[in-house]
Amino acid sequence: MSFQGYLKTIKGKTGKGPADFRHLAEEKGFTKNGELSAKAGDITKWLKEDFDLGHGHAMAIYALLKGIKNEESE
Repeated sequence: MSFQGYLKTIKGKTGKGPADFRHLAEEKGFTKNGELSAKAGDITKWLKEDFDLGHGHAMAIYALLKGIKNEESE
């Protein structure tokens, strides 16, 4: 699945896009001024518990928060 495919599926399941997850991560204290301070395991646990995302989809959001990927990534 492409990164865009992950984002589309996540948006369909949760109603939330990249900006929403960035905002939520900041509220949860996982990021500060856009910089990720949490570990991948903490992020995936949060996304699995709160949004019922699978591991791959949770890791896509982690990559987004970490800056490895962005909304334009393939």
